[in-house]
Amino acid sequence: MNEKLDRRKKYTRRVLKESLVTLLAQKPISEITVKEVCGIADINRSTFYTHYSDHYDLLSKIEEEITEDMNEYLHGYSSELEEESIQMTQKILEYITENKFMFQILLNKEAAPSFEKKLMDLTKGFMMNYSIGNNSLDRQASEYLSTFVISGAIHVIKDWIKNDMDQSPKEMAVMINNFINYGFSYLE
Repeated sequence: MNEKLDRRKKYTRRVLKESLVTLLAQKPISEITVKEVCGIADINRSTFYTHYSDHYDLLSKIEEEITEDMNEYLHGYSSELEEESIQMTQKILEYITENKFMFQILLNKEAAPSFEKKLMDLTKGFMMNYSIGNNSLDRQASEYLSTFVISGAIHVIKDWIKNDMDQSPKEMAVMINNFINYGFSYLE
């Protein structure tokens, strides 16, 4: 009986998440109502409120899930070797590929204004921990460098998604890594 209840809870949460993302493809979170989410999910509002306090809470839970997944990817690698850094970036890009629609929507600042910042904070924290111990930059310079690198990488990924992922995750990982490590000299 308990397994059946857990399965039902998982199903309910999944369809609510999918419904919200479907609506976010059409309009920003501020214009969405719980009633609309429930209508698409074919779930009554009282059931919705047993899981989430409102549609912003639902969006927050979606963002948390994704950042937790990405956090696991990031901490599964040490960035000391360039090859490992490429593999880590490739794994993240493969995850983005598997969840393309979700990332298309969540990286749209109008639909989900806080997601890009959450990704920035997650990757910046990871990069800061790595860079402080592995170079001579002070903390403030490392923070600026991290912001610069991660902003660029996120915008390259957004363009890649917009271009219908016209390069493989491996090709994009190598490209992003080369941009980070070699900058403009990579183009020469």
